[in-house]
Formats: sequence, C-alpha cells, structure tokens
Amino acid sequence: MGIFDFLSAKTPQNTDALAAGLAKTRTNFLGSIGKAVFGKSVVDDDVLDDLEELLIGADVGVDTTLKIIAKIQNRVLKDKYLNTNELDIFLKEEISSLLAKTNANNLSNLIPQASNLPYVIMVVGVNGVGKTTTIGKLASQFHNAGLKVVLGAADTFRAAAVDQLKTWGERAGVSVISHGMNTDPAAVAFDAVKQGVEAKADVVIIDTAGRLHNKINLMNELTKIKKVMQKIHADAPQEVLLVLDGSTGQNAIQQAKEFTRATEITALAITKLDGTAKGGVIIGISDLFNIPVKYIGVGEKIEDLQLFDADSFVNTLFNKS
Repeated sequence: MGIFDFLSAKTPQNTDALAAGLAKTRTNFLGSIGKAVFGKSVVDDDVLDDLEELLIGADVGVDTTLKIIAKIQNRVLKDKYLNTNELDIFLKEEISSLLAKTNANNLSNLIPQASNLPYVIMVVGVNGVGKTTTIGKLASQFHNAGLKVVLGAADTFRAAAVDQLKTWGERAGVSVISHGMNTDPAAVAFDAVKQGVEAKADVVIIDTAGRLHNKINLMNELTKIKKVMQKIHADAPQEVLLVLDGSTGQNAIQQAKEFTRATEITALAITKLDGTAKGGVIIGISDLFNIPVKYIGVGEKIEDLQLFDADSFVNTLFNKS
C-alpha cells in the first residue's frame, strides 16, 4: 500500500463527517444563492450584483468572485438567456473547474519510491491554526495504517508546542525527537530526519515555529531547516504543508500570501471547517495560489482530518437535502 492510499478511501463515515463538518458553510452558501435569485426567473444584472456580494460575504474572495461573475456574464451573453435553475448547475461546474486544477485526490505521483524514504513533510503555519494537532492526527493515521513515523518538535519557540507534540506522539505511538524549548530548530529537524533514515521510517513530519512578525527571519529559518535536513536526506522535505484555519476566512488567504513569499509551499491543510460558515475560502485559496488543498479538518476526531477531494467538496456544498 502506498503511503497515502489509506487516506483516499471513500467510506460512508468519511462522507457523513464531511457533510456534518461543512453544514454551516453549505447552509450559508446555498442561502446566499437563494437570496440572490429569490423572485427571479432569469439571471439579470440584479441577480449578478446580489450574487457577487453574497459570494464575497461567503469568503470566496474578491478576485475569485469577480472571475466567477465574469464567466456567468459570458455565459448569459453566449446563450442569450440563463434561468435561475441553470445557475446552480453552472456555479457548480465553475467552482469544480477552479478546484480541479489543484485537486490532491490522486496522490500517486507524490508517493516516493522505496529509495526516497522517509517521506519528509515540513509543516508550517501561524500559531493557533491547529498545526500541531494536524501533525498529530496525520501521525496517528499513518501509524494506524502500519507505517513507521518519526516526529520532529522543531517549533522550539513555544514550550507548549513541544509538549503538545510529545503528547500526540505518545497517543499515536510514534517517536518524537525533541531538544526542548529555545533550542536550534534546524538541529531538531536534522536529528529527526537522521532518526527516520536510520530507523527506516516511512514518514518524518517536522513541526516548525509559526511566527510572522519578521518575514526575513522566518524565511531564513525555514531555508536553514531545509538545508540541514538535506545533509541527511537529499530530497527532504518532499512536502511543505501549510496549515490554515478555515474559520478565519480572508485572514487565511493573507497568511497563505505571507508563507508562499517565505518558502515554497507544496500543499495546504485547511482546519476547523466544522465550526464555521466560511468554508468557501477553500475556493478562493485554491484559485489564487494554485497549490493543492490536500487535507481538510471537519471535526475533533482523528479521522476527521480527511484527504481533500474536490468533487466530494462541491457535491456536499450544493447538496440541498
């Protein structure tokens, strides 16, 4: 079994958890569309103005909303007529197209060959977004799938982050490499990858500090961590995962901008979607950054961290039942 194969399994439990986790977003999104078309039989300028306002309010984002509205306008001009019943279908198709280019459902091209193991994931993100919890859930899922996992507690800026990762390691039954607080994060990452190589681990996950107050320092720190890991494993990290809090809406987009300037981000995890109506931010993030949304968090349970599937997301978003 490939490293990520178990995460792509579609089960009724996963589907139910996704529907429950996106309930507030779905209600907000469908309600917005309903308000825009209420009492209308055709898509006219008033409908488009209302839809633009409501999509922005649903945290899809200004740039992405304007792109969607422009395509609807072109569709109206092309067909000379677009009724409100067709609007749902067209919106669904358009949102699917925005997500498809960054769909991370097919991970076969990301799974390394045996000679490239361990698969090293460097996790970045600001404090409070659920970064360490996401790492713990991933580690637990990997471990439960029979994979050997090593964690590196390289967020040495906060004692709580180190302790939290140790707790997750104990809970998941995986090794945690830690030097404690206020130690060199690159040295922690080096030792974690070294342990992963020597123990023939499948996956090494490195936690990093989430400071954005000085972007130059952040960039330098992340660059140093990468270079030090590559002394042990030339391909490390194979993945740089940015964790964003979906409940923060447009703030998540701003954080993505800052971190993509600081380092090369290869995948995204959007957390805390179960407690917010702002899940539309996934659409804007996918469109603006062209980086795959790989994981979404739709609940507190370990299994509620799911591999993101664009089709399932869109179908759930438009499910009126």
